[in-house]
Amino acid sequence: MVQGLHLNKETIMAICISGLLVIILSLCAILVWILWRRKHRDYGSKDIQSSDAASKGHFFTLSYSRLSSLKMLSKRELVATIEYSKLEAATNNFSEDITLGEGSASRVYKACLDMGVLAAVKKLDGSKQEQERMFVNELNFLGRIKHRNIVSLLGCCIHGESSFLVYEYLQNGSLGELLHGTSHGLASVLTWHMRMKIAIDVARGLEYLHETCKPPVILQDLKSSNILLDADYNAKISGFGFAIHGGKQNKSSAQLSDAPGIASLENVIDEKITEKSDVYAFGIILLELLTGRKPFLESTPLQCQSIVAWAMPNLTHRSKLPDILDARIQDTMDPKHLCQVAAVAVLCVQPEPSYRPLISDVLHSLTPLVPIELGGTLSIAPTADKNCSEERNMDS
Repeated sequence: MVQGLHLNKETIMAICISGLLVIILSLCAILVWILWRRKHRDYGSKDIQSSDAASKGHFFTLSYSRLSSLKMLSKRELVATIEYSKLEAATNNFSEDITLGEGSASRVYKACLDMGVLAAVKKLDGSKQEQERMFVNELNFLGRIKHRNIVSLLGCCIHGESSFLVYEYLQNGSLGELLHGTSHGLASVLTWHMRMKIAIDVARGLEYLHETCKPPVILQDLKSSNILLDADYNAKISGFGFAIHGGKQNKSSAQLSDAPGIASLENVIDEKITEKSDVYAFGIILLELLTGRKPFLESTPLQCQSIVAWAMPNLTHRSKLPDILDARIQDTMDPKHLCQVAAVAVLCVQPEPSYRPLISDVLHSLTPLVPIELGGTLSIAPTADKNCSEERNMDS
């Protein structure tokens, strides 16, 4: 009897201990679950608050005195955000008097930030979907790209239904404006060598996008109005709103620029878009630099509206080349160099993409035509410089 009672006690003790362990383990599991839920809820709350703040333009304030040295990309690959009130003050409430330019879906303002730092603020217009696509594209590409011939993105802002992008300010505006716009008279500064310098600057930027970036970046909207010039006429590529990654899309899935006269054949028909589409657009810019003509003139006869159709009959004939040259650069270059540039332009604007050169080949062809002091490899003899100077004095 005593032995039976002893066994019963042991059994009861074992059951109690087991039950206690189960209770403890259950409490621990519940505690871990509660902590996990609380942490998850806190993160979710922060994300919601951050999203709400972004939609209302309540971004953290940047010290504008640091904008001149601001890095485009943080360790998390995020572009700096700027308070709307700061942009409003920097642009005098987005005054039309300081408008730098406008496109079909945007307007750009000159901004004077704290400490006198100048910037260009682009306000995106158009439909909400178009705004979002262009805004995200600019952030995704320019937020990760750093090159001397590509414009720098300093920051961004979202305020209500409006989106804003803040870029470095480039004093001499766009190449398109300089060649064709209200500042047309200032184009005299664009000598033959300066035009070729701008061409290789653009080619270097494209080479970086096509051959260094992985995957390659295809702009789809390369045009003279998107080539910006700094105080020393160094050219920088802007306009990444239509950019795509190479090999990812064709026309059926990509949004294309509607700028007339710059689109290659594959941009018009439903074919795969490659880096060669940008090479075609580069060829158009090269023709603009040669001729001073806009890519598309609606007022001219149909067969001459496109700069390619208008220029092509003369480009392949050395004796006819001077007939289409911009009058401001007539007789200012080596005829051999002129023929070489014309040949490069002809190759770039070939209808068949496979016939167009790589942008690295274009750069290799043009660099020897640009003086060393302008970033090329051409060495100009002092006597030649003296003769040119004497000729200019005689003309004056």
